[in-house]
Amino acid sequence: MTDDLRDTLDHVGDRFNLGEYEIDAYLAVLEHGELTASDIADRTDIPQPRVYDTVRSLSDRGLVELRESRPMKIVAVDPDDAFGDLRSSFAEMVDELEARYTAPTRETEAVSLVKSRSTILRYLEEVIGGAEYELAVSLTPGLLRRFRDDLAAKVAEGVSVELLVTPASKAPDPDEFDYLEVSTIARARRGITTPILAVADGEYSVYATQDALRDDRERYGVIFNRSALGFLVSGFFGTVLWTTAETLATNGADRPFPRRYASIRRAVKDVKEFGEDDFYAAVEGRDIETGEEVTVRGRVVDLAFEESEEVASLMVETASGRVEIGGRVAALEDVEGQEIVIGRDEPPAL
Repeated sequence: MTDDLRDTLDHVGDRFNLGEYEIDAYLAVLEHGELTASDIADRTDIPQPRVYDTVRSLSDRGLVELRESRPMKIVAVDPDDAFGDLRSSFAEMVDELEARYTAPTRETEAVSLVKSRSTILRYLEEVIGGAEYELAVSLTPGLLRRFRDDLAAKVAEGVSVELLVTPASKAPDPDEFDYLEVSTIARARRGITTPILAVADGEYSVYATQDALRDDRERYGVIFNRSALGFLVSGFFGTVLWTTAETLATNGADRPFPRRYASIRRAVKDVKEFGEDDFYAAVEGRDIETGEEVTVRGRVVDLAFEESEEVASLMVETASGRVEIGGRVAALEDVEGQEIVIGRDEPPAL
């Protein structure tokens, strides 16, 4: 690699390696021209103690000016001045990089660790877009805005979407934001320690700390790519995060049957919601003693469910007797349910 190209890459990387806080602050200052630290905290999701570090980082990159008054003022730099020197060098850099590029052989790995904010965001987009029938997501308000159209498209396709927004204090007001456009049910949870995650159909999932999308410290994400281990993220979402959140909006009862599930708890909750109605199940899974793949079809005659969601199972009456269906890594039930379809009148097709 030539010295000129390396220098250009260093220069571009320094300018564009912005975390979520830096992006939010920069856009707010650009829009208003001049703001104080308190103004930025009021207009963004950035906690007050983090504002000063954030704007100093922007100043170091030449994107804003800091005026040391009382209070300190953050002034926008004309983008033409801030980025003008990058235009020609960036175009030349892309041309030279393209000339050096060799397409890699991509292998699908079950589990991988990523340490780039842009990569984590790309996987979030892929997981959301890849959901065929069930999607669970935990997002900050900023990420909710970013993926709003993607989530709305999934709802329009009939995908069941459980949306968790965190921190609750920054979640859009349900009177002003249409949560049912982007989810089947939406909840908000306190605490900036709540992770960012997405799980599609119980298999494809991404998990990251909020810090991974905010700044340069200890950023990481874990990807479960079509792996059975994806149930770990799904189970954590359902039993730890979802049960400690407050409901913002729900319209689950309006979704038509048959419904397809990767999670036993979601299937049980839907059956439970309709009380005395008759339901039928078709389940693909494994016998918990032999490990053999099995298919179970029949009428749902009973269920078990605890509000903590640590217990959830269905009892299905089949031609050969009753079979109890549990979730992933079931031990007390007869069958580990991996894909569950619930319908009315007769066992639905798988």
